[in-house]
Amino acid sequence: MNIHEYQAKELLAKFGVGIPAGHAALTVDEAVEAAKKLPGPLYVVKAQIHAGGRGKGKFKELGPDAKGGVRLAKSLDDVKHDAEEMLGNTLVTIQTGDAGKQVNRLYVTDGVDIAEEYYLSMLVDRASGRIALIVSTEGGMDIEEVAHSTPEKITTITIDPAEGFMPHHGRAVAFALKLSGDLNKQAQKLSKQLYDAFVALDCEMLEINPLVETKPDSSGAAQLLVLDTKMSFDGNAMFRHPDIEALRDESEEDPAEVEASKYDLAYIKLDGNIGCMVNGAGLAMATMDIIKLNGAFPANFLDVGGGATKEKVTEAFKIILSDPAVEGILVNIFGGIMKCDIIAEGIVAAAKEVNLSVPLVVRLEGTNVEKGKEILETSGLPIVSANDLGDAARKIVAETKKAA
Repeated sequence: MNIHEYQAKELLAKFGVGIPAGHAALTVDEAVEAAKKLPGPLYVVKAQIHAGGRGKGKFKELGPDAKGGVRLAKSLDDVKHDAEEMLGNTLVTIQTGDAGKQVNRLYVTDGVDIAEEYYLSMLVDRASGRIALIVSTEGGMDIEEVAHSTPEKITTITIDPAEGFMPHHGRAVAFALKLSGDLNKQAQKLSKQLYDAFVALDCEMLEINPLVETKPDSSGAAQLLVLDTKMSFDGNAMFRHPDIEALRDESEEDPAEVEASKYDLAYIKLDGNIGCMVNGAGLAMATMDIIKLNGAFPANFLDVGGGATKEKVTEAFKIILSDPAVEGILVNIFGGIMKCDIIAEGIVAAAKEVNLSVPLVVRLEGTNVEKGKEILETSGLPIVSANDLGDAARKIVAETKKAA
């Protein structure tokens, strides 16, 4: 689960992390009012979408010379102009793909006098079973190029969750950022605050880019501030965080994935043409692999789980067919807790309800398999049965080509 930048900053502020003042806005008037609450005279108007690369992004509806999704405004009139251009328009970034995402909300923050930009992120390193802290002195909009061209400028520090965050981890972060004096101490403190937030909130990823060092103020003091951040969470842990789950913005998600979540279906849309309905994540991955091995591409990952009802299977089938790219469907079920006859009843019900118009190949194995096959055979529908997974993949690819 992802949230917007302004929401992530509000969460981090609760752990003591330093962030510039700012306010969210849904309308142009709200954006202007948000700016009035800030000291000024420099403001930053930021598009709020679940994607990175906003600063370099371009709006579909505006000319090629128009500014991107993160803009500096030197007056309230500039804030109003930027808000008018951004709200309701489609921002295309390196992470959104060509379709882009519509900007429905803005974040207006106070301008910051920046001396240096750094990069800091945390994620779960599944290879080591640890939390990885990734740090670089080369923060900012070109961090992807840094990772590609000069990986030696990126430092990774791993933290054993059994040990937790220790002072030497903070010192390692400050050393990697080449900070000294008070800024060194701030970096150590900030690292601990971010780790505490990461663990307490069940984060999957926490990215600060850029983490900025401000220019010294009149007293000669500089600060480390989180200028931009992205956070994602373990969806399986959201039952522990109803306050975070309430931050979910369904307008930023694929409508089919939103619909699937209502029925506790694990669905992810992909770019292929063969719809898949499988029970079990491992079997689903194997099914997608063998589809590709036979010359086609999966249109989705869909795991109906081990205890699906007829109604749940029907909804899963309808969700697959809602994707116009789907040219054929492969159902691959190994019945254990999930009984094959229940799956068969759901398939027949869904196919009749949506007036099935694409080829359908079904492979059933396990509990009540004969009963399930009988239901399919007597349904009167053009369903092709398969003996095993390889047979199923070959048949759905052949049927799809034939239909084309």
